[in-house]
Amino acid sequence: MHIADLDERDLELLHGLQIAPRVGWAEAARILGTTPATLAARWRRLRSAGLAWVTAHPGGDYSRIMLALIEVDCLPGARAEVVRALCLDPRAVTVEEATRGRDLLLTVIAPDLAALAAFALDDLDRLPGVERQRTHLVTAVHRDGGAWRLNALSRPQQQAFAAAAAATRPVPGVTPPPNAWPLIEALAHDGRRTATDLAALTGRNPATVRRQLGRLLASGLLSFRCEIAQPVSGSPISCTWMGRVAAAEHERTVAAIATLPELKMCVSTTGDTNIAFTVWARSVSDLLRLERLIGERLPWLRLHESGVNLRTPKRMGWLLDAAGHATGEVVPPAGHLSLGAG
Repeated sequence: MHIADLDERDLELLHGLQIAPRVGWAEAARILGTTPATLAARWRRLRSAGLAWVTAHPGGDYSRIMLALIEVDCLPGARAEVVRALCLDPRAVTVEEATRGRDLLLTVIAPDLAALAAFALDDLDRLPGVERQRTHLVTAVHRDGGAWRLNALSRPQQQAFAAAAAATRPVPGVTPPPNAWPLIEALAHDGRRTATDLAALTGRNPATVRRQLGRLLASGLLSFRCEIAQPVSGSPISCTWMGRVAAAEHERTVAAIATLPELKMCVSTTGDTNIAFTVWARSVSDLLRLERLIGERLPWLRLHESGVNLRTPKRMGWLLDAAGHATGEVVPPAGHLSLGAG
């Protein structure tokens, strides 16, 4: 299925959920000029086909976790087994199979540096089939994958969804409830679950869950995002560049890269390269245009390597099939990670 198979109403709904993943159907219907029942049915169809889903993962402002990009090289013939093992590891939240310079690119979340070191230096090195790995600690997140947008809504509609999203904005000083793990696990499987849904799943009192959910959302521990299967996004080609820029030029480099509509992710890192960014492009030739544009506008940025992501078997905890559609199987974050981050 391609973007041509999604009608304008599908795209409008998805764009709205990108901005406000937990917006109520009544509010979304008011903004889009339709009915809540129509939107709910449309969303069920998209979700059941694996074309879109809302997830939740530890992150928030990324100040309470350790984040890393890890390049992995596999022994000949071992890639498939390594991918299977990493897809089941809750610490490797995203697994991408890439071209050039690396077999796999992992996005890893850990509660602290010691836990990240244990994954990278101990568990990953002992994993059968792994030949070598290179770890890039993320020192700043300038744009995460949840910020990429479709271009389907008018400016007033975007502003209306942004106002709806503000209703669940984190509140400084609020910490997650101590027994939040069952809620986090349930939200990882479906980030749109309501307090009523969560109470039924956990067997807790609905009023108690309503209070716990409110506190969990206000804490900012979780990042919610509406993910879209890349083949139907209109931008089916994903590429990650790693480069180096002088410290004095870093801020304006990030500001310039952030203007790219194709930008999916941009972070500062440690290592031989100190900046990494991912774009979603319409075609391979579009990548050449972007690389030329970056070279012309940012001549001080030295791009060390680029790798087209051939396949993404796991994205932010969700397992995807070979076509990039969600399978419905989710590997939630580790319980100690979620609870410790609070």
